[in-house]
Amino acid sequence: MAIAKAERLMNLALCLLGARRPLSKRELRGSIEAYLEAGSDDSFNRMFERDKDDLRELGLVIETVENIEGEVGYLARRDSNRLPAITLDAEEAAALGLAAKVWQQARLAGAASGALQKLRAAGLPEDVDPYGSHGALEPRIPVHEAAFEPLMLACRDRRPVVFDYRKASAAHPETRHVEPWALECWRGHWYLAGFDRERGAERVFRLSRITGKVRARGTGFTAPVPDVVTVRETVRGWAGETADRSALIRLRSGAGYPLRARATKVRELGDGWDELEIPYGHGLDAWLVEFGPDVVVLEPAELRADVVDRLRAVAKG
Repeated sequence: MAIAKAERLMNLALCLLGARRPLSKRELRGSIEAYLEAGSDDSFNRMFERDKDDLRELGLVIETVENIEGEVGYLARRDSNRLPAITLDAEEAAALGLAAKVWQQARLAGAASGALQKLRAAGLPEDVDPYGSHGALEPRIPVHEAAFEPLMLACRDRRPVVFDYRKASAAHPETRHVEPWALECWRGHWYLAGFDRERGAERVFRLSRITGKVRARGTGFTAPVPDVVTVRETVRGWAGETADRSALIRLRSGAGYPLRARATKVRELGDGWDELEIPYGHGLDAWLVEFGPDVVVLEPAELRADVVDRLRAVAKG
């Protein structure tokens, strides 16, 4: 159905752009196969009005003209729908080149390369190589999660999704109904921010914990989308990076390198264990649970209790 509608919209746009004079509904219906197949005049009229509104929302300027006989016609003038010439200096071209390189390992690689080719055809200076500038920089954002592409499309199209999500403290995944807002990569992991319908609040999900397929749902959003979605700040807060307190833990030697990197103090205890002092904030308990038997919380007592509760929940399944 989506493909059929896209083809119908494309045919309507081509008819309106290619016409030298305004075309009436009758003429448009006789020129587009999908309109010929409409069961009745009312069905055609509803379909045409929706398509016309959709094209206008996409940016096509459609004029409504009435001739001397009082018949209404439609026309999309080329001069009204032509984008201005694109001019980029060397720095702007270099920035686009770096952005395109970021996606070379993802499914967006073809789209990024194609976009740069179109910019070249639209007037990008011939002496500017967007891939060659700043050649010492080789940015990469790895995308290994199968959920990335369907979630990226759902964010773009403002389409709710359903997926199974396994929390760090749970042995089995739960079904989540989410209105996706934005994706962001932080410290090598991808996160989705959105509105969780069951919980009635904003939530952030780590893509590596999504199991199975991401299923789209046709209904629209029920909650407003924020102007600015602070995925990174939210994850930092949950990870305790904005903490103003400290926690004392025992860590098995040779394990937990992310914890060691954040430690403010490290002391060797012997017998294969070290003692670390690390920043303590909201969400640290969930992170510590991921290291399993390699971590023992010494203090504060509330953090130790939270970690023990999470481990017991996992053990119970």
